[in-house]
Amino acid sequence: MGRLDEVRRASTGMGEVAYVDAANRRLAGMSSEVMSGEVEILRGDLVRILHDATRDVEYLFDDSIASLHPLDGGVRVGFERREPRRFDLVVGADGLHSQVRALVFGDESRYLHHLGYTIAIFSTANHLGLDHTGRYYNVPGKLAGIYSARDDAEARAIFCFASQPLPHDPRDAARQKQLLAQAFAGEGWEVPRLLAALPSAPDFYFDSVAQIRMDAWSNGRVALLGDAGYCASPLSGQGTGMAVVGAYVLAGELAEAGGDHRAAFARYEARMRPYVEECQKLAIGAGRGFVPATRFQIWLRNQGLRMLPHTPWKHLVSAGPRKAASAIALPEYRG
Repeated sequence: MGRLDEVRRASTGMGEVAYVDAANRRLAGMSSEVMSGEVEILRGDLVRILHDATRDVEYLFDDSIASLHPLDGGVRVGFERREPRRFDLVVGADGLHSQVRALVFGDESRYLHHLGYTIAIFSTANHLGLDHTGRYYNVPGKLAGIYSARDDAEARAIFCFASQPLPHDPRDAARQKQLLAQAFAGEGWEVPRLLAALPSAPDFYFDSVAQIRMDAWSNGRVALLGDAGYCASPLSGQGTGMAVVGAYVLAGELAEAGGDHRAAFARYEARMRPYVEECQKLAIGAGRGFVPATRFQIWLRNQGLRMLPHTPWKHLVSAGPRKAASAIALPEYRG
């Protein structure tokens, strides 16, 4: 799309992120190679870049798909706020709790696999003056952290904790904030100050750490893309890459197929599935290192990170993500 240079300019440039104790003393660190890889970009910045590059596309904001009905040679799409319209194809790229997937493939309980954690992220003031770095604080079964963003002009708070699926309305932010505050009530370090910033947070993400596993990503003239079809969870670190790669492959196969969507969908899935499976494997068990369950496991993780730079296998930590991210050969599509 000719936007790689712009993406690189918007890169976070994140350096080492340190694990600290309640007094903010450094215990161990995660290198920039592990934290940000080749290119790390804030999701909002990537959305802006992609939206600016596709302004000739019709966008219908502030609406949702309410119904999907097959037609001869198309799909009738009903909206919550607009009149129904007919489309040749529908691609559901609407996330972990995809409405398109539910309408076409059935309830998400058939496909959602909870990994045992809940995560929350929101923007906050950079009150620690972090400079392309961050701080993570662990107690058994919980992690709280803060890291700088956008050239240190702001910061992101992150919380992750071990839990069973928490029943709540995904659109009820007030209830989500209440659940988060309850989970971290009484914890030390910067937790009280970060939780106090919740009411004024300009954005807020709260969800189960889960994967979507499906036997097929298309049905008739409807296909799924990204988290809607094959979410690997935030623990994989591969979600945005999978979505962008999936969009490229799906568009390329549709162009190559000359109007035969069945062939295009089949080749899209054949190319993507081994790559998706590698990315999903990264998240399995990753929570044990990110959110250790006991104080001993926290100590053991920190000791391992402190020793890592002095070991012959120090680069193996980032080898897994690199292997997964490279587990697909991208063709040069003609269209």
